[in-house]
Amino acid sequence: MTELAIVQDIESDDVVADEADESFIPLSDPDITLAELEAVDSVMRSPRLSSGPAVEAFEAAFAAYLGRKYAIAVPSGTLGLLLVLRAYGIGPGQEVIASSYSFRETAHAVSIAGARPVFADIDYWAGTLAAEKVEARITANTRAIVACNNNGHPAQWSELRAVAKKHGLVLIEDSTEAIGSRYQGALVGTFGDVAVFDFAQPAPLTCGEGGMVVTDDVDVAVALRRHRAHRLEERASVVVSATPAHQAGMSSIAAALGLTQLQRLEEILERRRLTEHLYYKHVQSFEGIKPPYVGPDVTEVNWFLYLVHLGTRFTRSSRDAIVEDLRVEQVEAAAYCNPLHLQRHYFELGYRRGDYFVTEKVADRAVALPFHTHLTEDQIEFIVGTMKDASINVGAGAAIY
Repeated sequence: MTELAIVQDIESDDVVADEADESFIPLSDPDITLAELEAVDSVMRSPRLSSGPAVEAFEAAFAAYLGRKYAIAVPSGTLGLLLVLRAYGIGPGQEVIASSYSFRETAHAVSIAGARPVFADIDYWAGTLAAEKVEARITANTRAIVACNNNGHPAQWSELRAVAKKHGLVLIEDSTEAIGSRYQGALVGTFGDVAVFDFAQPAPLTCGEGGMVVTDDVDVAVALRRHRAHRLEERASVVVSATPAHQAGMSSIAAALGLTQLQRLEEILERRRLTEHLYYKHVQSFEGIKPPYVGPDVTEVNWFLYLVHLGTRFTRSSRDAIVEDLRVEQVEAAAYCNPLHLQRHYFELGYRRGDYFVTEKVADRAVALPFHTHLTEDQIEFIVGTMKDASINVGAGAAIY
């Protein structure tokens, strides 16, 4: 093959690849503007790429956004929760109650800390921990409750707070999926003794990888910082060096991106609400689909992903077949949840299918569809139409709640 032919062949492959990329509809796609690019460029030209002034600015802005006293930047929601458990001295021989149902696996931190994760079942409609089911799982070894605002829907915070107070437990709020949502008028992230956020995709606010822990307790904040990392100026401190750090800081590059996204957060959320409205418009032709459930005490929900819950006549295998049909049509969809208690690590702890009926029933039939600000109405119409055809192909008819 001549050199010219090789070049033409490569160029032809590039064109095909570009066309394939253009037809592919991803599950998430960050809302990035020139403002974010300029913020990152500014840090890249600075003498400090590691954790520095940009991180401190992001922490201060995030704490102010929530009205909380302290914010500690971390590399991920999982590491954020791990540092929280370390700060409270929770580890081997102790139990933490959590949900087995979520898209992100922040609860893995409980096992990493050496504590035993004790799962409780969820509310069928909201997908969040049911307070009465949490209370039923409390033992003498229970130290904390980790409750997630699943897919953006706030948990039963009034009831969970009452349970935590009654039993003297730490209430940890997992807000890795719910930034901007409100419960009884207040922003998520303000209900737990501490709250954990995650900024990886498909979160509305994303800085590639990263997270934030917020609290009003100065002792907890100090412990979090000591377990996170030691500053260079602290290297001679006997007190600080007595705590082995995880070197779990955030880079200034990620912080600059996150801070700019935070400043644009309301704009980003509003654009995502437009996408939600377009989905709602087109699923009306999909027999049996209802609007996503919003609980009575929930003021505002900003969805993490657009979930469709299939009817009980669908099986987990038919759900997987629908996801595969969407993939064939270049639409990235996913099973929203692979319940933690059915994953190998937790299976080895003694959990089995059938232990959490509601979690399994909901998880087996929840399909996450692409949800971001770059979706066009034509794409959304195509996604819904493809899913409708796929549900007929598996022989189960229309999807319903």
